[in-house]
Amino acid sequence: MDVRDADQTPTEVAAEVAAEAATDEAAREVAELRAQVVHHNRRYHELDAPEIPDATYDQLVRRLQELEAKYPSLLTADSPTQLVGGGPSAAFAPVQHRVPMMSLDNAFDHDELRAWSQRVNRGLDLADGAGDALGYMCELKIDGIALSLRYEDGLLVQAATRGNGQVGEDITANIRTVSVIPHRLEGAPAVLEVRGEVYLPVARFEALNEAQEAAGLARYANPRNTAAGSLRQKDPRVTASRGLAFWAYQLGEVVGGPELVTQSSALDWLGTLGFPVNPERRVLPTIDAVIGYVEHWHEHRHDLPYEIDGAVVKVDALAFQRSLGSTARAPRWAMAYKLPPEERTTRLLDIMVSIGRTGKATPFAVLEPVFVAGSTVKMATLHNADQVRLKDVRPGDVVVIRKAGDVIPEVLGPVLSERPEGLAEWVFPVHCPSCGHLLVRPETEAHTFCVNLSCPSRRQTQIEYFASRGAMDIEGMGESRIARFAELGLIADAGDLYFIDWDEVAGLKGFGQTSIDNLKAALEASKARPLVSLLVGLGIRHLGPAGAGALAAGFGHLDRIMAASAEEMASVDGVGATIAASVHQYFQSEAAQGLIDKFRAAGLNLVGPEVSTLRQVLAGKAVVVTGSLVGFSRDGAGDAIKARGGKSPGSVSKKTLAVVVGADPGASKLTKAEELGVPRIDEAGFVQLLETGELPSAPVVP
Repeated sequence: MDVRDADQTPTEVAAEVAAEAATDEAAREVAELRAQVVHHNRRYHELDAPEIPDATYDQLVRRLQELEAKYPSLLTADSPTQLVGGGPSAAFAPVQHRVPMMSLDNAFDHDELRAWSQRVNRGLDLADGAGDALGYMCELKIDGIALSLRYEDGLLVQAATRGNGQVGEDITANIRTVSVIPHRLEGAPAVLEVRGEVYLPVARFEALNEAQEAAGLARYANPRNTAAGSLRQKDPRVTASRGLAFWAYQLGEVVGGPELVTQSSALDWLGTLGFPVNPERRVLPTIDAVIGYVEHWHEHRHDLPYEIDGAVVKVDALAFQRSLGSTARAPRWAMAYKLPPEERTTRLLDIMVSIGRTGKATPFAVLEPVFVAGSTVKMATLHNADQVRLKDVRPGDVVVIRKAGDVIPEVLGPVLSERPEGLAEWVFPVHCPSCGHLLVRPETEAHTFCVNLSCPSRRQTQIEYFASRGAMDIEGMGESRIARFAELGLIADAGDLYFIDWDEVAGLKGFGQTSIDNLKAALEASKARPLVSLLVGLGIRHLGPAGAGALAAGFGHLDRIMAASAEEMASVDGVGATIAASVHQYFQSEAAQGLIDKFRAAGLNLVGPEVSTLRQVLAGKAVVVTGSLVGFSRDGAGDAIKARGGKSPGSVSKKTLAVVVGADPGASKLTKAEELGVPRIDEAGFVQLLETGELPSAPVVP
């Protein structure tokens, strides 16, 4: 029986009853949240198979923290908010960490970062804004797996995951296959524990996914999960094949080492011992400068050759770190600033199929709109029929989507724990959704095609591609206008763009004389575009800019390309049998010949480039240009290199002769050049290189 104080008023009794009911409701929500967090911790830390994105997980944890703060009686020592990571896997021997590997508290906006700075100042009895005396060490938060490396007398004796912070997993055999991690150190103390992050470079991740698709296997979800799975392979040879990398970021147990006074000096020392230490670290004097740092990397995160999900800010002075100490799970002297998430969950409403310019039928997801990576996403790619089957996503599922920078959003997979019962599998259509023609899948390919050259969707996307900046660059002739002109019967293919009835257009809503004049001028200007642009704009399967340039230079005129056999085309350097067969087949069709007749009648340039009379001082050499130059446009710099026999690739490799650095260069190219020892030169050095083929005697490093 409920016995209450007899002196209580009815209002007080009602308030007490309401408070108890609220506490009971909170207790039920806390129990549910803890079960979810524990479940997802295990999926992430132990099984390397997370079901939900980090952002969704963070929301669960934050809600749990809010309830535990509001109802202190519900906080228990075994709550996941008081623990680090997840339990170690039983597949590997356990490793007891001599110094706990703690987690980090998170900040999601500038106010939370400032609030942490104020707590640090109070903890050190410093006035707010006393950062000049404090100093903040800022490092990129690598999206990888935390690792502990133990060296005794300079020899690597043990490598372990973080696990639950107290006990991790022994993965020494696998870590020995990561080439950038030293096995032996010169000048190391008796005991040295180095902590850092193992990660998978973006280029390696993309290569692995290409191999997966070629083998008819499911694509890997993201670099972090792929790296985690690579580390926990029972066969170290599999780990060795993945191309993992490592950044060192912290000291653990050290016996006999030098007297270090700052985090920054500790990282510098690790660099001298041979450990990879991230070059983008900075010591900054104020929290405003720290915010400038995190905002810079918010904007430039995709300039890096590896993935980051934020920045880690630490009090630089080690004495101050010791004074501030830690909570049960995280140091008070450090904060992880999380960048906006690039993975979110949403509902998959439908799966539809689009037909591209080459006839490729690509399934795509229609989604409940969700805000991710700076924009609202309503649709996402599903790649091909095999990937839909392997991912087993179905209309009605809650799915994880990923949008990294300007990359097309992708559906990673379903959240199976939220799948409605009896949800039917999706079946790839047999007929083209646009023209009804039978879809065809070549035996050796992963993609399905509509082979009807008159397919309306295929024609429209081909016209859009023809008018795009990478092809004929017809400014103002975008997707919506092309769709409208096609719907009204004003155009049926790219050739019709040059014979539009402008009197009819003038009668359309939204088309004034100025916009019509601008479109006419853009079309007229496109007639002078080089032959390579026209070839690219045709959208011939397998033919990209490099192959188009080789054909234009090799034959000198479109008529000669059309008359050439596949064998004659294949003999041109840079073409090859696959491209040659595709181009030859394309020009045999009546539709292609009719299109070229329209281009000829419109007066488009069909003549290829003249053979360069410049000395071929860069023959066979690759020169990469990054940033803006004063005397060259981006295309002009590449053309100048190619005119002298060189190559102008978009990425740096060990074969690169030099990297030309202009204003606002790409950070990833500079980092790669530094890693590979490729010389970096300024614009004056570039001019000398073009004239002589030789690098400056003392290359300038801008």
